[in-house]
Amino acid sequence: MSYFKLLPLPFLMLSAMSPVAYAEHVDDSLTLDKVMVSGQSLDSFLKPNAQLDKNDINAKQSSVSDTAQLLKGMPGVSLYGAGGVSSLPVVHGFADDRLRIKVDGMDLISACANHMNPPLSYINPTNVQSVKLYSGISPVSMGGDSIGGTIAVESNSPEFAQSPDEVLTKGELGTYYRSNGDTRGANVSATLATENLSINYNGSTAKANNYSAGGHFKQAGPAASDRGFLDSDEVGSSSYESNNQSLGIALHKDNHLLQLKLAHQNIPYQGWPNQRMDMVENKSNQINLMYKGGFNWGSVETSLYNEKTNHKMQFGDDKQFLYGTAPGMPMETEGHNTGLSLKTEIILSERDLLRVGTDLQRYKLDDFWEASGTGMMMAPNTFLNINNGQRDRYGVFAEWEANWTSRWMTLAGLRYENVKMDTDNVQGYSSMYSADANAFNAANHKKSDDNIDLTLLAKFTPTDRQSYEFGYAQKTRSPNLYERYSWSTMAMAMNMVNLVGDGNGYVGNLALNPEIAHTVSATADWHDAEQKEWGMAVTPYLSYVDDYIDAGRIKNPTVTNDFVYLRYENVSARLYGLDVSGYKTLSESSDYGQFIAKANLNYVRGENRDTGDNLYNIMPLNARFAVEHNINNWHNTVEWEVVSAKDKVNDERNEMSTSGYGLINLRTRYEWKQARFDVGVENLFDRLYSAPLSGAYVGQGATMGSSVPWGTTVPGVGRSVYAGVTLKF
Repeated sequence: MSYFKLLPLPFLMLSAMSPVAYAEHVDDSLTLDKVMVSGQSLDSFLKPNAQLDKNDINAKQSSVSDTAQLLKGMPGVSLYGAGGVSSLPVVHGFADDRLRIKVDGMDLISACANHMNPPLSYINPTNVQSVKLYSGISPVSMGGDSIGGTIAVESNSPEFAQSPDEVLTKGELGTYYRSNGDTRGANVSATLATENLSINYNGSTAKANNYSAGGHFKQAGPAASDRGFLDSDEVGSSSYESNNQSLGIALHKDNHLLQLKLAHQNIPYQGWPNQRMDMVENKSNQINLMYKGGFNWGSVETSLYNEKTNHKMQFGDDKQFLYGTAPGMPMETEGHNTGLSLKTEIILSERDLLRVGTDLQRYKLDDFWEASGTGMMMAPNTFLNINNGQRDRYGVFAEWEANWTSRWMTLAGLRYENVKMDTDNVQGYSSMYSADANAFNAANHKKSDDNIDLTLLAKFTPTDRQSYEFGYAQKTRSPNLYERYSWSTMAMAMNMVNLVGDGNGYVGNLALNPEIAHTVSATADWHDAEQKEWGMAVTPYLSYVDDYIDAGRIKNPTVTNDFVYLRYENVSARLYGLDVSGYKTLSESSDYGQFIAKANLNYVRGENRDTGDNLYNIMPLNARFAVEHNINNWHNTVEWEVVSAKDKVNDERNEMSTSGYGLINLRTRYEWKQARFDVGVENLFDRLYSAPLSGAYVGQGATMGSSVPWGTTVPGVGRSVYAGVTLKF
């Protein structure tokens, strides 16, 4: 990859320039959320719409093993159901690859035909320092190749000693237990640092059995003909084990920070209640070299990373293993992701700030299924689903931010990206697959997309008690490798390609065009002068998407009560909605502490403008109401989660409706010296419910065949009592 030969040049230039005092201290990684002009800190359009800091994350980490779950409760966010540590965030109706998700600056890619290893599954919640959500119109400097918002997750920041003579040593030990599913986990971290050098280690493990729903949702009995017994409230294929380790080395000098992070993940198994296969191995190795620095002309932020993933699928403990002479169905994916991002802020004047940068990414994917048994369905050849698939991105952007007055700010950004895709010829297990394979091999596989993103934003702050932000964005996303290059129309092979957990089968489409979204959004924010007593924000939005990648049936055109088979296709789509969030301090005294009420409400609607059908997996109206109580070292929360019925479903996919529900959650946390104790109850009244985006239940039985019963959604977790202890030293 010859373009990486240019890497030393920016570092040589940076080392020759002297930093100045206006840059923020690098201990929290020289964030670009604020700009310093004439010694004053000004809000920037890189300030996220919502953010979780370490205190917010600590309050949740004993109750979740899945980093995506940390985003629950953020305005405009919902979650696709998946494995126990691999749910997928949804922002304003856009999910998965339609969002730009960054982990320590890396643009990670899911290497799986079922997207079982999404970006947020590669970092444990205990190793998360902050989560930033750009849910409205995301600036072009926050990434391309997406049409929804941006989620930026940062791991724990390096810490340094405060003086040349000091050596900093510190660490943390934590453990938790959750009653439902016998879920348990532990984490450890240790830091050794001088004033300029910091070495940090983080390790974590999480393990769970199948969880139980809040009631009976199916018949009790054997999970499959060759498997064990499942109770009527037990959700098959929901167990998991996950292990993560990372080592960070950081050098700090004045306003410069250079970090090297090494990470390794090993997931021995992770069941999937809404997919026909389970994960039986996921091993990933990551290397990430990052630099952040401040200078008299601005700042620089860069990341060079490399990731290798080896992912395997097979039938887990609750799914039938033997089909005739075939002992299971081994499937393997190898992904190799290399990237470079560079972002530079240049202060042009007291009014004007320029951001320029580039993103380079090379991605290679091999998805192959080894032969099993002696029948022609899965033998004698290795099935090549994606053979030497390549998806390379080259992007540049420029962004101009101007503070015209103390009341008016504007931002204008332009990004260009070229996405090149290709794959080699394929083959099936046997001659049964030859017609599709020959047609695919005879076609031209090379694709090159020239994509343009445009962002225009303005913010008006008439007083210190209100602000109004509004704007327009054009954002573009090219298809992923599975949407373009999965090729077999055989039912069994199509069932193995499913990115959304609906139980249906999919095949790719070489003729797909990139998605282009035109979004208008506005936010009105009212609050007290110090933003401590009360606040309220309202965000309406509307997106028209040209060439939205939906799917149309190629088999069973009139079936309404069974799983179906679809081909990815471009349509015209419209999504619109509203986010409302607010908080108010109810009372505050030395005797009784502080009581704060918080609430948020989210609504989104998605429509296929060509057919009039509803878009798939759109969250219905939902809200969260909470009262928080803080006194001395106690922190208590009572939360009520309310979700309306989902009756606007996608007919093309035979999407199932879900009923409305309400859940009560209780949480308490006590901090004493170097210890923190967490106790809580989720789903206090053990309510039986199905989350609207949970998908179709295919967690047991002969999932490769056509006999899997249709009509059951994956139920949510029943009552779960949890406790956690964290010790710092």
